[in-house]
Amino acid sequence: MNATRSQISGLGGVIVATALPFYEKASAPAGLAVDHDRYAEHCAWLVANGCHGVGPNGSLGEYSSLTDEERRAVARTAIEAVGGGGTVVVGVHGVGAHQAVRWAEAAAEDGADGVLCLPPTMYRANRGEVLAHFEAVARVGLPVMVYNNPIDTKVDLTPDLLAEIAAIDNVVAVKEFSGDVRRVLEIRERAPGLEVVCGADDVVLEGLLMGAAGWFAGFPNVFPAESVRLFQLAAAGRLDEARALYEPLVAAFRWDSRTEFVQAIKASMELVGRYGGPCRPPRGPLVPAHREQVAADMARAVAALGR
Repeated sequence: MNATRSQISGLGGVIVATALPFYEKASAPAGLAVDHDRYAEHCAWLVANGCHGVGPNGSLGEYSSLTDEERRAVARTAIEAVGGGGTVVVGVHGVGAHQAVRWAEAAAEDGADGVLCLPPTMYRANRGEVLAHFEAVARVGLPVMVYNNPIDTKVDLTPDLLAEIAAIDNVVAVKEFSGDVRRVLEIRERAPGLEVVCGADDVVLEGLLMGAAGWFAGFPNVFPAESVRLFQLAAAGRLDEARALYEPLVAAFRWDSRTEFVQAIKASMELVGRYGGPCRPPRGPLVPAHREQVAADMARAVAALGR
């Protein structure tokens, strides 16, 4: 197996799928420009609060609404902001391998530590096409965390398929977002060299207790230090303490698995005094009922944390 497999510890831990701040600017797409200063401060703040790294250009980072120039600039901002103090895993999702490879090459040039890659987006690829896609991205040479999100891509990286994907050199991990925690053990059985990383916040404790090695996370944008504490407690097998921390947070965490997850996490950031800001279309603002529910779920979390 490629030696890169042993580097997985650099892609483990709590890596935050970073939300991306925008500010109003008439000449920018949809009238919203990327606020690189705020984004750099946010990435540095997450690492300073104990997170192991950041993941620019994921779904939470609204990558699909960015221009090519913005997308590369966002990745560079994250890499410069972290400055070697944490891991940077850049999202390289693309409609086809030719786009994903181009983004992976850019990530390598810019100094990323690894890449996160969905199967082909906007096309329900078959088994052979999925394997070819990841083979092409892995040939760039960076450690690859494949991303199973069957809700969005309609392609399910099942444990038996992951066993084949795991045989590709430089593929080191899977971000598992199916929500089925039974898969953690099955993946570890079928692909023992592939590290499983929790992708859905509202089943993170369950996944970690089954042996997941990391958490590629949304709500640590809101609660970074507390999320790291949860990860550490679970990793240490301190179940009672982990449950006591997790249970009042999980109602808020459930928003990470809903359609409005980007808006909800940005709204939650605002509720703890961080800048969330608007989303680019097609995402609009939360409807009043959702905003009220986010506020209620966050109020419970904040009260439990003693903030």
